[in-house]
Amino acid sequence: MDDVEGTPAVAVPGAVRARARRDIPMSSSSVLGQAAARLVIAGTMGPTVHDVHAWRLKVVDGLIEVHADPERFRAMGDPAGRGLHISCGAALVNLRLAAAQIGRDAVVRLLPDAARPAVLATVRLAAGRHKVNKDDRLLYAATLTPFPARRSPVGTPPSLPVVNVLAEAARLEGATLHLLPSADPDEPAEGPRQAVITTPGNGPAEWLRAGQALQRVLLTATTKAVAASFLYELVDVPGVGGLAEAGDVPQVALELCQALKGPVLRDDERQGHRERVG
Repeated sequence: MDDVEGTPAVAVPGAVRARARRDIPMSSSSVLGQAAARLVIAGTMGPTVHDVHAWRLKVVDGLIEVHADPERFRAMGDPAGRGLHISCGAALVNLRLAAAQIGRDAVVRLLPDAARPAVLATVRLAAGRHKVNKDDRLLYAATLTPFPARRSPVGTPPSLPVVNVLAEAARLEGATLHLLPSADPDEPAEGPRQAVITTPGNGPAEWLRAGQALQRVLLTATTKAVAASFLYELVDVPGVGGLAEAGDVPQVALELCQALKGPVLRDDERQGHRERVG
């Protein structure tokens, strides 16, 4: 794949190149050109449902459509596809960041066609140039790091200013990050702090927004040297009732701690790192 001006070179494993070719019809290559393949590949880099990418990205009439893939989706324990929507929302953040790296704004519509509920979102590259800012570059660089495992992270609690930065990341995606109270408020906090992402309402659109908030929080955490683990199969979240607004619904629980490894720096983004896929 040829380099695109203003972005680092992309190294794509053969299996991913083959998947991208299947997902992008040849007739659409003239619409989005090189950008289409880059964006499709970026969409494979978010948190997944049970380690399976249960969505497909297709380029149609100048749009990238995000489709639920029934052949990959495992409905057991999640018949409504809540986890699928959350992980798809995370992929949308990566698509938007990838678009920014090539100087374009990505316009996202969630659930654009009621007659086709399997189309979870569409992404269109807006006309005109987008000036990439430092935050875009840092977040894009953060997508190169491995995603958190289900086990609890190890370290000290993140500082309140850092937590506020993570909360702002969630707010930008239409969600709220709540830091849950310590078990014993009279004792100094040790180890990871628990938090929860909530949305106003609970349905497919809110699940997609929760996924976008989760991914932006995870990427922002990486830039701040904060380790995180998350869980979206929620039944009850003790302590959130007194924090959330009426009608807010917990979507994702997180554990956060200040990691020993340093944050993602701007220099990291400029040293020819290759995109990590899958």
